[in-house]
Amino acid sequence: MGYRMAVVGATGAVGREILKTLAERAFPVDRMVALGSGRSAGQQVSFGDDQVLTVQSLDSFDFKGTDLALFSPGAAISAVHAPRAAAAGCVVIDTTGQFRMDPDVPLVVPEVNPQALSRFKKRRIIANPNGSTIQMVVALKPMHDLARVKRVVVSTYQAVSDAGREAMDELWSQTRGVYVNETPPSEQFTKQIAFNCIPHIDNFLGDGSTREEKKMAEETRKILGPDIAVMATCVRVPVFIGHAEAVHVEFEEPITEQQAWEALREAPGIIVLDRREDGGYATPAEIAGEDSVYISRLRRDLTVPNGLAFWCVCDNLRKGAALNAVQIAEELVAQGLLGA
Repeated sequence: MGYRMAVVGATGAVGREILKTLAERAFPVDRMVALGSGRSAGQQVSFGDDQVLTVQSLDSFDFKGTDLALFSPGAAISAVHAPRAAAAGCVVIDTTGQFRMDPDVPLVVPEVNPQALSRFKKRRIIANPNGSTIQMVVALKPMHDLARVKRVVVSTYQAVSDAGREAMDELWSQTRGVYVNETPPSEQFTKQIAFNCIPHIDNFLGDGSTREEKKMAEETRKILGPDIAVMATCVRVPVFIGHAEAVHVEFEEPITEQQAWEALREAPGIIVLDRREDGGYATPAEIAGEDSVYISRLRRDLTVPNGLAFWCVCDNLRKGAALNAVQIAEELVAQGLLGA
């Protein structure tokens, strides 16, 4: 028995990846509808190898009779249409930032806190965390279970695809322009992104941090534990796909490198690629299209008691967005929480 489903924002990078991932993982679908803005209506998107869907207008779509909708249209659009879908009896999995810190909406990474899904029925909305948060909490969870995380200092190196198709186009056009001395102006970013790094993602806040950095701190506490201190510096880098993070962790209890390695190797969704030699680590260029969070460069952090440091890399369009949403849907089915 399959489910009547909709993907909202189906023409965007994450929406297309959601459709691709649902088909690859053979999620049981009886009917699939692709939804988008009025501007996108009439376009076609692929669903698996055999189906081509014509995008329908989200504004006029009636969600009654739809079992499950996966949203990736932007926070402002989700704010309007996700509650409308939920009121029609549809379960919503939202990949935008609109509902993440709503106390009545579970914020879920299936490898980390699947038990949180039991709270979704009040709003019928489940939130996907920020991509940079997802890969970090997946990496932290096995070690947190051993020694409890006390404090995290993280620097992220985030791909432009996180900012959408126009951002990817800008990196491409600026990179090409550098070679012919005709670099296009920056429209999607505050400074040139080609051959550059920009320590600024989302809006600045009064304390000097950015919203992206605040999200990582708040979401980590909601997912792993309210007492965890998080200091993040989020940087946009000239990479198309794949977020990387340098993470320094202080634990409440002693934990050895060997204990951490063993816990990480046994954990779901993680691949440890850590050889202390040239090239013995994962980079964004190698993991594009992969589902796992890759861990490398694990070592002691001698600047704090019970400290470890590591490098982690993840495809931000897959596990950082689309795959996590699909895994939430799979977990709903596994827990018997999604009626068909």
